[in-house]
Amino acid sequence: MNDLHGEFQREVSDSVKKISTDRDFARISKEWMEQSIALRYCYNFSSLGRPIIQYPTDIIATQEVIWRTKPDLIINTGIAHGGSAILHASMLALLDFADAVENGLLLNPAESKRKVLAIDIDIRAHQKEAISKHPMSIKIDMLEGSSIENSMVSQVHEYAKGFSNVMVFLDSNHTAAHVFEELVNYAPLVSKNGYCIVCDGIIDNLPVNSHPDRPWGPGNSPKTGIKKYLDWLAYEPQKSIDGELINFKIDKFIEAKSTITAACDGFLKRL
Repeated sequence: MNDLHGEFQREVSDSVKKISTDRDFARISKEWMEQSIALRYCYNFSSLGRPIIQYPTDIIATQEVIWRTKPDLIINTGIAHGGSAILHASMLALLDFADAVENGLLLNPAESKRKVLAIDIDIRAHQKEAISKHPMSIKIDMLEGSSIENSMVSQVHEYAKGFSNVMVFLDSNHTAAHVFEELVNYAPLVSKNGYCIVCDGIIDNLPVNSHPDRPWGPGNSPKTGIKKYLDWLAYEPQKSIDGELINFKIDKFIEAKSTITAACDGFLKRL
């Protein structure tokens, strides 16, 4: 069985290599992405009943990362309708269930320590109510305020002290400056071999004025914020909360595998 699984994974790797070097496929995918954004395609989906505003391929890639790395805390900036927080909470619940099955235990959700900490500068009352009424809310705590304000950063760092395996998911303000500040403040919380997922780097690849009512655009996007952060780390090494030097690598395999992704350069793995 293990040999068969290994063989399948080798086939996947070979397939991804072919996809990553196929220029025609890349061109078609880029054209499709641009048209899909114009048609608001990613607004069509939900996670356990809550709108998620993510591409299905990114949803699948994120759940693969969560299942593989098994975090006990996911810090989620940007709540909107709550779909991402619900998705992350449901994956943590599945990890709880798997642990219970593997250890022959009865699952008591109230005793689970795995949590999603969701942050937004403006949590609308009706959205907060809908999230609070969702069954997955037992695994979600919410904080309202700017993710880069010092007081918020301090709250999040204090909250994270009770956890040993932390993942970060950034999906709030998409300007380069904001993403850079989020990375400076929250990337040090990511556990070794864990991920910081930064959404919407696709903005940098889109035509100018694709988002005329927003402050972000090509040259001022999550992708450029990521580059600034990685360049900064190269010149000014920083330490994680575990005391080791922070070293992130963009996981291009995930992006190549998905092809259709809004998180361009956004799957950052801590080495």
